[in-house]
Amino acid sequence: MDCTNCERKQRQFFCEICLKIHIGDFRNQTQHFASDGLEQVERAKKALETIGPARTRRATLADYQIRVDEALAGLGRLRKENDKKRDRLRALREGLAARRRTLSAANLLPLPTPINHAAQREAQELNALSSTLARARSGLVQELVEVFNVVEVGGRPPIGGKAGTKGEWTIGDLILPVPGDIRRYPPDHINAVITHTIHFLSLLTFYLGVKLPFEVSWSGGKLGVGTPSIGAGRGPENGGWAKWYLRHPLHLSSAAPAPASPVVPKEALPQPIADSYIEQDPQPQSSFTTALAMLLYNVCYLAYTQHVDVPLAQAGDVLSNLWSVCCSADLGRKSHETVPQLPAPTPPAFGLDFAQLLQATTAHPASRIRPRSSKAQGRKNRKDESRIIEEEDGWDLVEGGNDGDGFL
Repeated sequence: MDCTNCERKQRQFFCEICLKIHIGDFRNQTQHFASDGLEQVERAKKALETIGPARTRRATLADYQIRVDEALAGLGRLRKENDKKRDRLRALREGLAARRRTLSAANLLPLPTPINHAAQREAQELNALSSTLARARSGLVQELVEVFNVVEVGGRPPIGGKAGTKGEWTIGDLILPVPGDIRRYPPDHINAVITHTIHFLSLLTFYLGVKLPFEVSWSGGKLGVGTPSIGAGRGPENGGWAKWYLRHPLHLSSAAPAPASPVVPKEALPQPIADSYIEQDPQPQSSFTTALAMLLYNVCYLAYTQHVDVPLAQAGDVLSNLWSVCCSADLGRKSHETVPQLPAPTPPAFGLDFAQLLQATTAHPASRIRPRSSKAQGRKNRKDESRIIEEEDGWDLVEGGNDGDGFL
């Protein structure tokens, strides 16, 4: 075959001479490349000697950054764990404080005994029974209002800036007027509506278990038999009602044209009234007006027991006040017969004085005379005296009176 170097026909694959030459050239190239490589290596070493410190600094900085990141991550985990531990510690402290307060309160309580447990259980049962009684009383009162048909008729609400008017309260379809309007109705009407009101009030106090200051009795000896009369029962001096123990008729006679004026003793009058007095009669007589004032006082006291405030100016609206009592949120919760028990009538907290109510209810102003004094003479030009005007139906109206509130 031909040699690639000498292009001669040879039996061997490589020519010996050519092979030596080729090997020599190869060795020369190898030595040359080796020297060049060493030179490049030295150059690289020299170059690396200049950039080595910078690379070392960068490597060190990267290592430090990795360590800082790991430290920050660990610090974040530690903060979270610390927050959790703080919350747990706060909850433990609050629980410990609550336990200490509970233990302090428990130390103040008496030692638990079977008697105390029984008393607590009985108190709970008593409270449940009181709530049941209050609901039952409320239901009975609602039925009572429907049976007697206590409603307000007439009147109108305020419309277009005009003041509204109040209606008239009725019981059993009969109008119960205020004390100043009683003479406008016939005696039979007044007797009938007063009888309905007495029955309604008797049943209402029976359902609520409330004892009233003034007691109603009947001439026939039984409820609803004969004519009713009213008088004070036993009680303290609060309110000045206990001294009115004499019975007063709570009805009108058809022969008498109008109820008589009550006779008020001096000790029953309020002390601040210095410019007026009421003439005394040596023999006081029972009057319908006094009996009506006693009935109004009973209604006001009943409203007080059911947490309904009735001012003196509204004491004459009997049915309106009874309606407020029947709609009270605390209806039937307290009474004189069950627990929680009411104090005996009337407690000092009940501030209504019967003498003031009697003066406000008095329908005959002739018994209230203003004496002339030196001070009154000096004020004659500045203040008008009381004038009595006679109406066509025989009623007397008082103008300019300042002593006491009235319903006229």
